[in-house]
Amino acid sequence: MTPSPDRTAADYIALENRLGAHNYHPLDVVLTRGEGVWVWDVEGRKYLDCLASYSAVNQGHSHPRILKALVDQASRLSLTSRAFRNDQLPLLYEKLNALTGYGQYLMMNSGAEAVETGVKAARKWGYEKKRIAEGQAEIVVAAGNFHGRTTTVVSFSTEEQYRRNFGPFTPGFRVIPYGDLEALEAALGPNTAAFLVEPIQAEAGILLPPDGYLKGAAELCRRHNVLLMLDEIQTGWGRTGKLFAWEWEDARPDVVLVGKALAGGFYPVSAVLSSAEILGVFRPGDHGSTFGGNPLACAVAQAALDVLVEEDLAGRANETGDYFRSELSRLKHPGITEIRGRGLLIGVELNQKARPVAEAMQARGVLVKDTH
Repeated sequence: MTPSPDRTAADYIALENRLGAHNYHPLDVVLTRGEGVWVWDVEGRKYLDCLASYSAVNQGHSHPRILKALVDQASRLSLTSRAFRNDQLPLLYEKLNALTGYGQYLMMNSGAEAVETGVKAARKWGYEKKRIAEGQAEIVVAAGNFHGRTTTVVSFSTEEQYRRNFGPFTPGFRVIPYGDLEALEAALGPNTAAFLVEPIQAEAGILLPPDGYLKGAAELCRRHNVLLMLDEIQTGWGRTGKLFAWEWEDARPDVVLVGKALAGGFYPVSAVLSSAEILGVFRPGDHGSTFGGNPLACAVAQAALDVLVEEDLAGRANETGDYFRSELSRLKHPGITEIRGRGLLIGVELNQKARPVAEAMQARGVLVKDTH
């Protein structure tokens, strides 16, 4: 719908605050249009969007090629459920395979669904392939993690707010410090099915592990017959200057969880990338989704992947990110503690509250997000 010309930003904010659940604390900017890195609010002000919807629009807002794929497919066929086959799902599988070479793929919708699917696959693999005793499978995770908001996922969060008053929680997870290979080796055992970790902890404040951590984790997991499962939902699809963040260390995981930019911001599309040995544990009826792998999602994802590759967005993120961090480092501001990141996944740590800084930048036409 076209926004009402007689309503101001304050009107929209009041309406949302009155009728919507208060589970977010957004900046008070009401956006109505986007193009590339730019967005406009309902009163016509223009902003540089540095968040890119948490990496969901790595291709830029309203990319015309992805938009065309959305419109074309929506005019033909949007949803079949998985009770029937559609002609777009195999084409997306083919494109994913050409890009990643994993061999088998399982489509879902949100990033959290991809994580839940990965957890289920790892447990089932643990019981059927590793022969872990029934009910004893364990997944190792890292402190400071953010993998979503479902009950199972918050069960292994170390952020108190994400857990408070949502119990009882799902068992079967062991938390270790992030970036600590000794702790990882000590945690791996005969009942360990997988190690689930982010190659860069984005929600925690753009925390990079020590050099060699991912490669070392991959070697430990192989030695102990444990799946290395990387959550690349926010770091993947070019954001860090490589197609996937694990490529910086050539630490190829057994399972990759992806989402966000897989559809360029036009549609919720996520996936688990793995092998037939691992995803082959699923049989008809074990797992599914009405919308997962629908033709509209698959057509959009194909176009989104084509844009990433053909416009070399990983290379551009690498080049532009180096420039961006270099310019940030020249600020020499006493309020800045550290600048860190890879590619265009960048965090600025402050020694003061970040929210007022984000609000001040909004007033100057730049949109950023405060986190930890």
